[in-house]
Amino acid sequence: MYIGVDCGTQSTKVVVVDIDGEAILGEASRPHRLVEGENGRREQQPQEWVEAFRGAFEEATGRAGVERRAIRAIGVSGQQHGMVALDAEGRPVHPAKLWCDTETAVHNAALVERLGGSSGCLERLGLVLQTGYTASKIAWLREVCPDAYRRIDTVLLPHDYLNFWLTGEKVAEAGDASGTGYFDTRTRRWRYDVFAEIAPELDPESVLPRLIDSREPAGTLRPELARELGLSSDVIVASGGGDNMLGAIGTGNIAPGIVTLSLGTSGTVCAYSPQPVRAESDMVANFCASHGGWLPLICTMNVTSASTLVRELFGLDLAAFGERLAAAPIGAEGVTVLPFFNGERVPALPHATASFLGLDSRNLTQANLCRAVVESATFGLRYGLELLGPLAAEASQIRLIGGGARSPLWRQMVADVTATPVICPQVTDAAALGAALQAAWCERRELSLNALCERLVHLDAASLAEPKAASVRAYETAYARYREALAGHHGVSVG
Repeated sequence: MYIGVDCGTQSTKVVVVDIDGEAILGEASRPHRLVEGENGRREQQPQEWVEAFRGAFEEATGRAGVERRAIRAIGVSGQQHGMVALDAEGRPVHPAKLWCDTETAVHNAALVERLGGSSGCLERLGLVLQTGYTASKIAWLREVCPDAYRRIDTVLLPHDYLNFWLTGEKVAEAGDASGTGYFDTRTRRWRYDVFAEIAPELDPESVLPRLIDSREPAGTLRPELARELGLSSDVIVASGGGDNMLGAIGTGNIAPGIVTLSLGTSGTVCAYSPQPVRAESDMVANFCASHGGWLPLICTMNVTSASTLVRELFGLDLAAFGERLAAAPIGAEGVTVLPFFNGERVPALPHATASFLGLDSRNLTQANLCRAVVESATFGLRYGLELLGPLAAEASQIRLIGGGARSPLWRQMVADVTATPVICPQVTDAAALGAALQAAWCERRELSLNALCERLVHLDAASLAEPKAASVRAYETAYARYREALAGHHGVSVG
């Protein structure tokens, strides 16, 4: 048996996977709180991830009904970019600042300038620093909380922290490290010179975790924790990775020709590449994959987070919200939303706020507002998809994951907006499954990752959505209106 863990923004999920039986035997999740403050501050207490893991692990293994001694390895997926700064005792010096924290936008802009602008970032890192990456969070802590900064002994990412709790080892792997802002994504090495620009008082050789290969274990379970959890003392903890990288594994997106698109709290679009990508847009992140190769990716910050705000504004449950979506026509009778409730990363608008445009006395209905926010979140993902260039244009299929993927209407919308067939894996919460597959790949040296994906990644034929010609044309008109709104309100090129 293999355990997959996904520590996300809203909850930590645990799955129990039987590789030889080709089945997920049990799963469970536990929520954790998101602490929001002024100026875009979004933080969490790492201890809550640990407690959520304990609860979800107990329930998932109980549901699986297996002997815990049969568990061979654990893999951890984590929300990317979060800053977990620890003191010499391994305790956080400050709450973890998350990927969606935009409080550090000014610090990010200053770092980009200090590194020589976009070209300087690309030369040193293979990508351009974005607000939300770990680098600007460290710079923020240095300026705003100098006492906490002075106590830093180690800087980890969320999944690194859970690996540290599980094993006592401070390690990192290339996929998740790609989103720190002080890692060269082409050579798969820390850039100590860039880290020195961010935190000149800290010694990167001691502060940054040891880099390991994606198929290399982070370590074995701490003996006292193994006893507490009822596991063997030789249980391996795999390298793990960022949620996007392990979500790609969990959808079988480990070779060219497939796009993984996530309709989660945020939205991501990624496609596998066997070599580093130099995209035309600075907003495309040339991340490494967590199984070798690269996973160029774009991230939008407002997907189900935006639709949930509108749904809750009207006091609707999911079923009623779905009814409103279906009741409004494509284009929401002229209503356009710029759904930037959390600022935005793609396009790069960290300080943006949301706008509802085109409202008049005839189209101001619940149905149109509900549909417009979902359409606009989807248009934002198409905008990002187009930035991937040939990797997206040559894709024959989009594999849809995340909470929004459960909606048949939203699936059809993605197919029509992108003019590409869409299908869901049977497991749409793919990061936890990807973590379990990577754990098995780490422990079962005789099996290839492709063979493991063939065993466990199954597509849901009933979810297939083929683009409809009339709808594709209608969405072209609505998408053009969305791009014009971006240009008019935020100066984003329509080209």
